[in-house]
Amino acid sequence: MIKKNIIIFMPTIDYGGGVEKNFFIITNYLSTKFKKITVVTLSQAVKTKLNNKVNIVCPKISLIHYLGRRLRFIVALVYLLQTILVNKKPTVFCFQGIIYCTLLCKIIGTKIIVRSNSSPSGWSNNFIKMILYKKIYSFADTIVVNSQNFKKEIKKKFNLESVCIYNPLNKIEVLKNSKKEINFNFFNKKYLNLISVARFAEQKDHECLIRAINLLKNKSNIKLLLIGSGNLKKKISYLIKKFKLSKNIKIIDYQKNPFPFIKMSDVFILSSKYEGSPNVLLEAITLNKLIISSDCPTGPREILDEGKGGILFKVGDYKRLSNIIQFLKKKNKKFDKLKTHAKKRLYRFDYKKRLDDYFKIVST
Repeated sequence: MIKKNIIIFMPTIDYGGGVEKNFFIITNYLSTKFKKITVVTLSQAVKTKLNNKVNIVCPKISLIHYLGRRLRFIVALVYLLQTILVNKKPTVFCFQGIIYCTLLCKIIGTKIIVRSNSSPSGWSNNFIKMILYKKIYSFADTIVVNSQNFKKEIKKKFNLESVCIYNPLNKIEVLKNSKKEINFNFFNKKYLNLISVARFAEQKDHECLIRAINLLKNKSNIKLLLIGSGNLKKKISYLIKKFKLSKNIKIIDYQKNPFPFIKMSDVFILSSKYEGSPNVLLEAITLNKLIISSDCPTGPREILDEGKGGILFKVGDYKRLSNIIQFLKKKNKKFDKLKTHAKKRLYRFDYKKRLDDYFKIVST
């Protein structure tokens, strides 16, 4: 065990996100390598998913439901500052609230590693933000990203170097959890069964997917299952009713274990406007599903090996997506080749190797 103080900053937890999933996996792994790992958070629920070796710094009273996002981060920074001051020369590893955390660490002279989770295309959409992010990101000792295209974007937009570490994929766990029996009668063997698992947020662009299905409702036997939660759920439900798609599209809330549902489907669809490197595509490929994905920055094109491992469409192009879905009704050996190619390329996301990459970064 390495005698080095590691502080991991993760102010809030949304269990439906890939960021949180990677946070738990990486933190638990690092706790087996370092003598002292401390997590600073406002979410008491992390205790159920972190092992006993992790020291958790968290308010006794949950503040998440009563504070705005910025105020939550400020409160979390106070706890982070206190934790840094009582530890000898710690290294801070930031998963969330990067701007706030990096500024604090720069001011007090603490080493900081940041893990940027989504493409700059989604959060650097004006000139002032570009300058602000470029300056503050430059203060970080190491910037970690989760795809090579993401790395190129950071270089192009901010002229900053970063380290690419692909997301660790636990194929054994995915396959094991997919075997759980569920009582679910929505899918039909005579239909083309589609699934999408994502937060109901602007980034995920469910509207594109719903409009694509709307063009096909009188032409094809199609079922689409949407799994998720989020502030746009009511809007998505309204669109389904507006287009009279209730027989074709079903929504169910976020599932801790979505894998049995994915396993029952024929095709997995991702319609995001931007990503980092979506875990859910890796998991769907593990379960031998054909992938249709928006060609959004960043991740899908890289995961699907430039389209050799799945079908890509232009972001927001629901007409093209509709045509692709319609074409899938025709059985084609090409689809099996796409799935086989995608599975062969999963070695890039090897669970142990990618976690070792994180260990090397943090221990340096």
